[in-house]
Amino acid sequence: MSASLSVEIGSLRLANPILVASGTFGYAREMAGMVDVGRLGGIVPKTITQAPRAGNVPWRTVETTAGLLNSIGLDNDGIDAFIEHHLPYLGSLPTPAIVSIAGRTSEEFTQMSARLSQYDEVGAIELNISCPNVSGGVDFGICPETCRDLIASVRAQCTKPLLAKLTPNVARIADVAAAAEAGGADGISAINTLLGMAVDWRRRKPLLGNVMGGLSGPAIKPVALRCVYQIAQRVKIPVIGIGGIGTIDDVMEFLVAGASAVQIGTANFNDPTVSMRLLDQLPAALAELGAASVQEIIGSLQTQSQPALNVLGSPVA
Repeated sequence: MSASLSVEIGSLRLANPILVASGTFGYAREMAGMVDVGRLGGIVPKTITQAPRAGNVPWRTVETTAGLLNSIGLDNDGIDAFIEHHLPYLGSLPTPAIVSIAGRTSEEFTQMSARLSQYDEVGAIELNISCPNVSGGVDFGICPETCRDLIASVRAQCTKPLLAKLTPNVARIADVAAAAEAGGADGISAINTLLGMAVDWRRRKPLLGNVMGGLSGPAIKPVALRCVYQIAQRVKIPVIGIGGIGTIDDVMEFLVAGASAVQIGTANFNDPTVSMRLLDQLPAALAELGAASVQEIIGSLQTQSQPALNVLGSPVA
């Protein structure tokens, strides 16, 4: 029998745990010629804001060793254009659209979430409270109390499943995740990019127009794994792992560390079809563990303080 790949994030049921991350897959239409988007577990389109944003001055991206620095600055046409031009297409796809939003104030987050809740095409909402490339982009994601209050405000006006996308640029990310759970989040997306910079020493100038930007790609995977593990140990709601995922080994590592699903980000730039390859390889990886479903392996990592368990959950002699 083939393994069951389905997972649940709150009331949102996903056919499989392979999603694509915000800002790396456009609004899906751009990738339809290369990827069977209907096979994906979910699509997180580019983050939208209340009003259009022009983004940051160039350079906006710089390649680094095993990673990518970006300082796009949430360049987008605003929520009105998204609803008119992009949401109908996303809603026509046989996979959920998890709409990523960013706001300058709690009121903006709440207003946007309430408005998007009216549309059947929206499967869930991901609150981007962790963007390091805009002024105030991480304000709601660095203080547990502020995070809890924001989520609670949005929850009161939003009927869709809510995900809180957290920044690793904090001392104790599990505390922020617990606060998001207390505020009513249905899941945690972890992590957003690490703050970094690149310098041209000959010109004595920063390479990014905004000086600093977010580091993504394989270089941040160990940090992302650590964050997912710590969060999963702390909260009862599902965690979606993000950060440096590009191989089936990466996917499996995040799942056993506690992630219920993963988002593929920077790897899409290197190989737009990477998500399809991972989907093809997932059943064999589950079979290697003797698992009949993705659910069986989520959070199954064994540390030295825990007994080793077999696939049925019984201690190994």
